[in-house]
Amino acid sequence: MRHLLVGSVLALAAVVAHAQAPAVYVGAGVSRATLDDIFDQAGHHIDLDNTAWKAFVGVRPIRPIGVEADYMDLGSESQNFGFGSGVHADAKAFAAYAVGFLPLPVPFLDVYGKVGAARWQLRGHAEPSLFALDDNGTNFAWGAGAQAHFGPVAVRLEYEQFDVRNTDGVKAVTAGVSFNFL
Repeated sequence: MRHLLVGSVLALAAVVAHAQAPAVYVGAGVSRATLDDIFDQAGHHIDLDNTAWKAFVGVRPIRPIGVEADYMDLGSESQNFGFGSGVHADAKAFAAYAVGFLPLPVPFLDVYGKVGAARWQLRGHAEPSLFALDDNGTNFAWGAGAQAHFGPVAVRLEYEQFDVRNTDGVKAVTAGVSFNFL
């Protein structure tokens, strides 16, 4: 009888542990990121508005809630103003989010929102060597998106935004793919 009780408790614990196993995922995507009005001096400025990339990892401990970390290459841009003058800038960011998923009756579709913080870095210089920029900071970040699951693979489309000092902020749209391990 005792062995049956121990076996039943272990079987129940295994079922509960399996039901509670967090979903772990990794992914990457192609982003269209914009960061405008860098070096906005005397009517001359540079805009980062190009295709970049992003990598992310996340955990969903329970179905409606998760946490996610992103690394975003926000691109680089150079602009020549003539007569040996010009500017160059590049940016990147690391972000951490709490993610909330809407409880939809469609099991293969997730719609989500996320809030967190982005740690960004903006570098640049002007020629002739009038000034250089090496700035970083941490700001509130938010985003929203949707993803469709095909077995352990998910395809997602999302929007993210956060402020960067002395610019009009980052706005990024990403098309990505993720792989769910559990």
